[in-house]
Amino acid sequence: MTQYVIKRVLLFVPTIIFASILIFLLMRLIPGDPALLRLVGDTGATEWTQEDLDRERQRLGTDRWLPLQYVFWAGNMLKGDFGESMFYDTPVSEDLVDRLPVTVQLTVMGLALAIVVSVPLGVLSAVRQDTWIDYVSRMFTITGIALPTFLTGILIVYFLSVIFNWSSPLNYQMIWENPWMNLKQMFLPAIALGLYDSCFIARVTRSAVLEVFREDYIRTARSKGLAERLVIYRHALKNAFLPIITVVGWQFGRILSGTVIIENIFVVPGMGGLLIFSILHRDYTTIQAVIVLVTVMVLIVNLTVDLLYAWLDPRIRYA
Repeated sequence: MTQYVIKRVLLFVPTIIFASILIFLLMRLIPGDPALLRLVGDTGATEWTQEDLDRERQRLGTDRWLPLQYVFWAGNMLKGDFGESMFYDTPVSEDLVDRLPVTVQLTVMGLALAIVVSVPLGVLSAVRQDTWIDYVSRMFTITGIALPTFLTGILIVYFLSVIFNWSSPLNYQMIWENPWMNLKQMFLPAIALGLYDSCFIARVTRSAVLEVFREDYIRTARSKGLAERLVIYRHALKNAFLPIITVVGWQFGRILSGTVIIENIFVVPGMGGLLIFSILHRDYTTIQAVIVLVTVMVLIVNLTVDLLYAWLDPRIRYA
């Protein structure tokens, strides 16, 4: 197991390098010049000369040869230096430290709510197959899958503001400052973020449990007189958890990327707002740092999911 973990961690390196090169090149290919945007600013001023533009490009380092720009940025990143924002001249690491915990909390809450709702719903739908409970569950999950995450967030904000005169709070409270207020502020964004995923996981759970119900050891457990509750939770659900865990690991990356829109809809000061603002201002260093950080988080979650396989199923061994 230790050798497997070491090999997987070593494989992180080419993946991160590929992701960093990809985002580095994509940002240089799309239209826009960070030096020009700095000169123009948010007001759209036009009083600048070509000499001012060249001087600003030289200061930001965007006038260098592209491979040299990448090597310089990647070398600093390996030393833990993500550079400075090209628009605000502030350290990128400070923005990440402030906003990363918010995004991680929203992602974990959205995924946790999805699991808490979806697994019991999927099991209930499988146990009560072809009954009215199953039909209602399937209608709910199909509807949830059909709704895009951003539309769910907009509908929640719209109905709450129209019916209950509610609006997103502007003064965000960190969880270690005011836990109760923080949870109230994050609950609705987490619901909007996790609705699609809860419906998708519920569908997978239902299919996995139904497949396990057809196995011989389930019939043997029932023939021994075990209570149906023990048959479901001790035998069926545990063996059906492998595809569920696989989907949950994949959904983590999806929910993490979905925070970009949801954070802006609910005015949550996470990395989503930072990323969108950075894209609008072609803040290369901030965008690259966010993407690399998200890549590392997804790789760690995927490794954790693989290790959970061996814990859930003793037959799985990693040489």
